[in-house]
Amino acid sequence: MSSVSAPTRTLSKEPMHPESQPPAEVRRILRLFRPYRGRLAVVGLLVGAASLVSVASPFMLREILDTAIPQGRTGLLSLLALGMILTAVMTSVFGVLQTLISTTVGQRVMHDLRTAVYAQLQSMPLAFFTRTRTGEVQSRIANDIGGMQATVTSTATSLVSNLTAVVATVVAMLALEWRLTAVSLLLLPLFVWISRRVGRERKKITTQRQKQMAAMAATVTESLSVSGILLGRTMGRADSLTRSFAEESERLVDLEVRSSMAGRWRMSTIGIVMAAMPALIYWAAGFALQSGGPTISIGTLVAFVSLQQGLFRPAVSLLSTGVQMQTSLALFQRIFEYLDLRVDITEPEDPVRLDKICGEVRFEDVEFAYDDKQARPTLDGIDVTVEAGGSLAVVGPTGSGKSTLSYLVPRLYDVTAGRVTLDGVDVRDLDFDTLARAVGVVSQETYLFHASVGDNLRFAKPDATDAEIQAAARAAQIHDHIASLPDGYDTLVGERGYRFSGGEKQRLAIARTILRDPPVLILDEATSALDTRTEYAVQQAIEALSAGRTTITIAHRLSTIRDADQIVVLDAGRIAERGTHEELLDRDGRYAALVRRDARLTSVAP
Repeated sequence: MSSVSAPTRTLSKEPMHPESQPPAEVRRILRLFRPYRGRLAVVGLLVGAASLVSVASPFMLREILDTAIPQGRTGLLSLLALGMILTAVMTSVFGVLQTLISTTVGQRVMHDLRTAVYAQLQSMPLAFFTRTRTGEVQSRIANDIGGMQATVTSTATSLVSNLTAVVATVVAMLALEWRLTAVSLLLLPLFVWISRRVGRERKKITTQRQKQMAAMAATVTESLSVSGILLGRTMGRADSLTRSFAEESERLVDLEVRSSMAGRWRMSTIGIVMAAMPALIYWAAGFALQSGGPTISIGTLVAFVSLQQGLFRPAVSLLSTGVQMQTSLALFQRIFEYLDLRVDITEPEDPVRLDKICGEVRFEDVEFAYDDKQARPTLDGIDVTVEAGGSLAVVGPTGSGKSTLSYLVPRLYDVTAGRVTLDGVDVRDLDFDTLARAVGVVSQETYLFHASVGDNLRFAKPDATDAEIQAAARAAQIHDHIASLPDGYDTLVGERGYRFSGGEKQRLAIARTILRDPPVLILDEATSALDTRTEYAVQQAIEALSAGRTTITIAHRLSTIRDADQIVVLDAGRIAERGTHEELLDRDGRYAALVRRDARLTSVAP
């Protein structure tokens, strides 16, 4: 896979203008085929053999017309006829084998590209996905790579096959009659120039078309998700969304028509001229004979026209292939843009692996900013230690940096300055597997796959037994509800878990984390969106999950953090206060004010 993944530059947020895009490197495209050069060599041999065999037929036809039939040599006639039949059979067999091998190689290259892009996106930081539409990402993998399928699976082979056929046919035509060959090839430079013009035109349109397809994919992904349908229906915007989609589709129709018709008349002109060439050859031969020029035998003339007609198909196909390759460069550029994205969060060359994790977490003079252009950092001068098995609660107003602080422990982001350590080791020095085993996150927004309950839980531990899954569900106080369902743990949760309530989804997420059994637990406002009764049930599950673990809680409702070993109050990214619940109440500062506000909101809640 190293041949297709070389992250070096960052993809801009806005799409690049087609004329400003750098040309795709042909050598880089060819490197995609390097692992399969052995099979490609076999394809080359088959192509060469098929081309040589195919040009033998006209020569046998000449002998039939000039020798076997006029001289009544039936034995020679039968032998030559059998030879022409065998030539057709061998050409077909070579073609089938060539197609099988080249298609297999092309599909493997497609697989490598899809996998490389997916792996690259898996390694991208969270910030990339916060600024990129999901439909855009899906379109790159599905539409762009899918659009290259014809090029990768057949165009390269077609190029070699047609080029070999053209060369072999021209050589054979020269051997038959060089003067007629010169007449046949006079217009070739003009044809090449026309095809290059058409290719550049289609490449430009293809870039626009793929961007439009990405925009449509994003619209469909956002508006036809469960959340999108709910929003559209409740806001009465279904008709408006349909009109918007129709406008997007109309723009795509225009681009598809333009792409299909770009240069069509010019390429048709080439076809007409080449189809008229046999008539011109017959005319030239007859005119030469009448004017006392060199005499050409009937067999030679028919064989030459046969070769010339055989030249027509690969020549036109070769010109069309050139157009197709230029068009495909636009798709390769879009894929290479993703493969060239800079990966900010990577493993060190010699990562540290911890076999036993105690769970001590330290923030040492941590500073973090999402963007270099920020007027002030999101976090500044954070110094906090959470002992192994201890608990830290982080509170503060919206935008104070609470969630951002929790993102730094599992390396969803890297600090701008300072460091975050786990058991004394900078998290940037740990291998990804250690970090994934060490830190579990339960957030306010629970994500469940469109799969069964059991499969969603096994995502945390693929080899978990049914007994382990049920034990985790019991600890999260969700087993009884799952068992009451007709399909039990085989129940499909629906897209994003919409068949379950908020509290049920949250407890499923907790069960999933219990199954993974991480020594460090991050609870990012895990109960803030729940009603009081559901919050109580989820809080009991959280207490079971937190037992014996290092716990960092991002709190919205302060009633859930009274027993924390340490409470930190953030304000504008800095620590404003720290201490236990009782200590902070005695100081009557920011925390005490937040507690009083929380009490007032609870008392007026229905």
